[in-house]
Amino acid sequence: MWLQELKKLVIFGVGLIGGSVALALKRAKVAPHIIGVGRSGASLQAALDLGVIDAVETDPAKAIADADMVMIAAPVAQTSDILKAIAPHLGPDTIITDVGSTKSDVIQHAALLGKNAVQFVPGHPIAGAEKSGVGSARADLFDGKNVVLTPTENTNPQALEAVYKLWGSAGARVCEMSASNHDGIFAAVSHLPHLLAFALVDEIASRPNAAQLFDFAAGGFRDFTRIAGSSPEMWRDISLANRESLLSELSAYQAELVKLKTLLENLDGAGLQALFERASLARNEWVSAQKLR
Repeated sequence: MWLQELKKLVIFGVGLIGGSVALALKRAKVAPHIIGVGRSGASLQAALDLGVIDAVETDPAKAIADADMVMIAAPVAQTSDILKAIAPHLGPDTIITDVGSTKSDVIQHAALLGKNAVQFVPGHPIAGAEKSGVGSARADLFDGKNVVLTPTENTNPQALEAVYKLWGSAGARVCEMSASNHDGIFAAVSHLPHLLAFALVDEIASRPNAAQLFDFAAGGFRDFTRIAGSSPEMWRDISLANRESLLSELSAYQAELVKLKTLLENLDGAGLQALFERASLARNEWVSAQKLR
C-alpha cells in the first residue's frame, strides 16, 4: 500500500506518541481520516478540539470498519486486549502496527489476530518526553529520530512497506532488527535509566529530611532524574513486559556499583579516576556522534 492510498487511520491511545503521529502526518499533508479510540472521553475530546484527530469512536468494531491501518499507541499492557477486541472486525488488508517499547511480548500477542497476524508490523519510535498526554503532542516529535521495526519472517512485505512510509512521512529514520535484539538494547539504554531515575527520587523522597534535600538539589539531580517525571503506568508496563532483559541489566549495574563502592572503600583514587575517564570518554564520543547525524 502506498501512503497516498491510506484513507483511514485508527489510533488507539491518542496521547503524546499517537497524537504526534497524527500531527506529523497532517504537517506532511498526507494525513488520512484519523479516528481516535481510547479509555478517556475527556482525552479524546481534547484531541478532537486540538485538531489532532478528525473523529472519536468508543466502539472498536465501528472504529476499524474499512480502516486501512490501525496503530496501537496505548500502554503496552493494553495491547493484548486491543488486539483481541479488533481481531474479529479487521478487513483482510488492514495493517496493524504499534509503538510499544517492548517487542517480543507484542509479537507473541499478535497470534490473537489469527490470519491477520501477517498484517501486523511491530514498531517502536525512539522519541518522547517525560510529559505524556495529547496536550504534549508535537508535529516535529519524530524529526530525525529513529523508529525501529521488528517484523517477523511472516510479516507481509506490503504491510511493512506501508509502515516504513508512514514513519518516513512523519520525519523519522526507519530501521529493522529482531525483537530480541531490540528488547536487549533498550533494556540497557532506555528502560534501565528510567528505573534508576525513579529509584533515586523514591529513595530521596522517603528520607525524613527529604524536603531539605530537594531544596538543595540542583542541575545534576534535575538532569539525572528528569525521566522520573514520566508516566508511572507506562513504565510499570514496560518494566514488566521486558522483565528478563531488565533483570539482567540490573545485575550488571549492581556489579558496577559494587566495583565503585570497593574503589571508595579502598581510597583508590587512581581506580576512580580511570573509571570516570572511561565513562567520560565514552559519553563524549556518543554525544559527538549524535551531533554529526
